[in-house]
Amino acid sequence: MRPRIGRLRHRLTIERAERTGDGGGGAAVSWEEVAEVWGLVEATGGKEVVGADRVTGTAAVLIMIRHRADVVPAMRFRRGSEVFHILAVLDKDGRGRFLSCLCERRDQ
Repeated sequence: MRPRIGRLRHRLTIERAERTGDGGGGAAVSWEEVAEVWGLVEATGGKEVVGADRVTGTAAVLIMIRHRADVVPAMRFRRGSEVFHILAVLDKDGRGRFLSCLCERRDQ
């Protein structure tokens, strides 16, 4: 799907995980900003999961942005307080114009 450029109206921050050793063999994870982009954010579904004595929800979200070669599933998008974890990155038409990112938004 090729969106009309005017539909890319959500300001998104792309972030990548940075792991820092804690000196005891473990690591602390922080998120570093990579870029700010315009994108289309579209909910595609959701579900509830019961675990650890509580119910949590996840929402499946499609995010489309202009093509970037550095976007990978280990990254995430942020829009204000919302966080979207990238599950897959697709160049659907193979022409390097847009990326379709299948994402998941989890309730905290």
